[in-house]
Amino acid sequence: MSLTDGAIARIRELIRSGALPPGSRLPPEPQLAAELGLSRNLMREAVKALVVARVLDIRRGDGTYVTSLEPGLLLEGLSAAVEMLRGETLLEVSEVRRLLEPVATGLAATRITDADLHELRQHLKAMHACREDPRLLTEHDAAFHRTVTLATGNATLVSVLEGISSRTLRGRVWRGLVDEDSADRTIAEHEAIYAALADRNAPLAQATALVHVSTTENWLRAHLRPGDPSDEHPD
Repeated sequence: MSLTDGAIARIRELIRSGALPPGSRLPPEPQLAAELGLSRNLMREAVKALVVARVLDIRRGDGTYVTSLEPGLLLEGLSAAVEMLRGETLLEVSEVRRLLEPVATGLAATRITDADLHELRQHLKAMHACREDPRLLTEHDAAFHRTVTLATGNATLVSVLEGISSRTLRGRVWRGLVDEDSADRTIAEHEAIYAALADRNAPLAQATALVHVSTTENWLRAHLRPGDPSDEHPD
């Protein structure tokens, strides 16, 4: 472990232990450096790293604060990291989506509200209306799934699935542009998911979501050439 990593770990431990709770202001730099037995240079480097990680927030003229530490904030960088993946890793991201999204959909069936169902119905109507436009159709596809995930009430799950959605979204647009039958199948699969959610049937909701996600993944496996960088395809 480098000296900077050690300094980061010391500050993170203060936060984990509750000595510096969310929203709290850090002691002045000289004081905190002395308390932790760190040089001021190491302290600055550690603070910079934790700012990038959304753990700390520097407020000009006010000081350095611990952020809210909410999942949506701490996991904000996941999407950017996923975007850096190349080639066949698109399939790995699709595989992660297949492992998580059906379970999330099943959970949503036990917690979904009438307002959530109304929003899903609106996205379905929009998907029917724009079935000839793969990009717009996929936008409503993504919004549909985000609404489902939000219905779980699990902020961490929402952040993780949101983080991988941009890359799977690219693959779904690509599929829509080259497969003329994909729109009808996509809409039918979303209708099935909606029906299961409306019935509050968790096992059926999970199963219909698994069929839907697997359809896209299987299509990508059949069409993505080994070593073919996914960012060359339309997004």
